Amino acid sequence: MDTFAVFGNPIEHSQSPYIHSLFSAETGIFHPYGRILAPVNDFEILLKQFFDKGGLGANITLPFKERAYLFCNQHTERSSFIGAINTIKKQPNGILLGDNTDGIGLLSDLQRLSLLRHNSHVLLVGAGGAARGVIASLLSYGCKLVLTNRNFLRAQKLVEVFYHLGNICALPLDHLMYPEYDLIINATSIGLQGNIPPILPESLITPSIGCYDMFYQKDDDTPFLSWCRRQGAYRCSDGLGMLVGQAAHSFYLWHGVLPSILSVLKTFQKEKAI
Repeated sequence: MDTFAVFGNPIEHSQSPYIHSLFSAETGIFHPYGRILAPVNDFEILLKQFFDKGGLGANITLPFKERAYLFCNQHTERSSFIGAINTIKKQPNGILLGDNTDGIGLLSDLQRLSLLRHNSHVLLVGAGGAARGVIASLLSYGCKLVLTNRNFLRAQKLVEVFYHLGNICALPLDHLMYPEYDLIINATSIGLQGNIPPILPESLITPSIGCYDMFYQKDDDTPFLSWCRRQGAYRCSDGLGMLVGQAAHSFYLWHGVLPSILSVLKTFQKEKAI
């Protein structure tokens, strides 16, 4: 069986098994890695079965990151503060350690793309586990952060959790009328079902703004990025680089070796060009 896997719903789009196969080839570390579609109501049962049958490590994606935090026996400091995890390691004593590598994965990718400065004014769309995983990293980098979400109360609650780390506030969607942001980050899963997200005012998008989707599609822009481009944005990127970055740090947690992020991204670029 695969002793490492990614759990999510949906999961068929995930490139994680391929990314981890490239890490394995680069490092020479045996690392059988698969993807597992977890029924929403039976996620914990399936995850327990995986580790009981010999699983050593798991990545967790939507919509289970906060539930996986509760499932783990122990947490790293950064995941304890976030309250959501994307990586689980089964330790030699059987204890399940939860970690969150999303923040470091996002920061490294935004820096690579030159979409972020220490004083950037960032609009983060979403208030679920994906957003929770990156807020602390963005604030520690010095960003001024505004949260917005369809359920505004959830955004307000996140501000209460993280307000002492830096400059953060929440605004309702209907209050986002002026193009005062340097970067908009989509942390919602709205595009995964093929929906076009008409949730932001068109006036926010200008040619100079950066638009980043924490999610990705294999061949085309995500619906969020397609919408941004139609409004005139051209500094756009999906979350493939973030995915590779967080995966590399998950691999490091499991094996103590940090694989190359850039070499994997170059492989994807070459395959896309064929």
